[in-house]
Amino acid sequence: MRVLIADDHPLFREALSSVVAEMSADAVCLDAASFDDAFAAVRDVPDLDLILLDLTMPGAEGLTGLGLLRHAAPAIPVVVVSATAERRTVLEALRAGAVGYLPKSASRATMITALKMVLAGGVYVPGDVVRGGNALDDFAADGRIGPAGLATLTRKQLQVLEHLARGLSNKEIARALSLAEPTVKTHVSALLRKLHLRSRTQAIVAAGSVDFSRLRRPEPATVQPARGDE
Repeated sequence: MRVLIADDHPLFREALSSVVAEMSADAVCLDAASFDDAFAAVRDVPDLDLILLDLTMPGAEGLTGLGLLRHAAPAIPVVVVSATAERRTVLEALRAGAVGYLPKSASRATMITALKMVLAGGVYVPGDVVRGGNALDDFAADGRIGPAGLATLTRKQLQVLEHLARGLSNKEIARALSLAEPTVKTHVSALLRKLHLRSRTQAIVAAGSVDFSRLRRPEPATVQPARGDE
């Protein structure tokens, strides 16, 4: 596993390197102290598995740098790791293509959990961002997850949305619900369309305020064939 750590603080780069090493003994970490160095690494090392990016590092110019990295290497997931934990910034980073956002104040255990989730194909959003405020309005969504929208979903689509809200990948959702991965992908596409959402990241944020415990529907009853008199 190859991970690019783009941050201008040497001590924090070392801390992130130790987190990555704890996740995988054979991990290789590349350091970048400026955005120019990070961009060069993305160009020169095409087989990167993950980029950890500080939005405020020299040359990054905030979300502009994130956008440039996503354009240059759209297949490489980018997790923003920043001292800024403002809700608006987090949501804008996700909208710009980040698949995760980690405040530098996050615990080591949280960082490991988040990075494992992203590497498995999921999306990590801080819990307080998901729970706070009107996520859909803040995320500039075209629609809302309200009672009317939720009522259009099938029981299985509600289950998929609930697992999606936890940041799980299609593969993890398939395992949890005993479904084929292509079936999960079909359900995700359908629920995004029904709820007027543009991406799974938007769905994760928007679904954060949904009380799924009140929406769970019982399994359809199995009708047993009538038995004749013995």
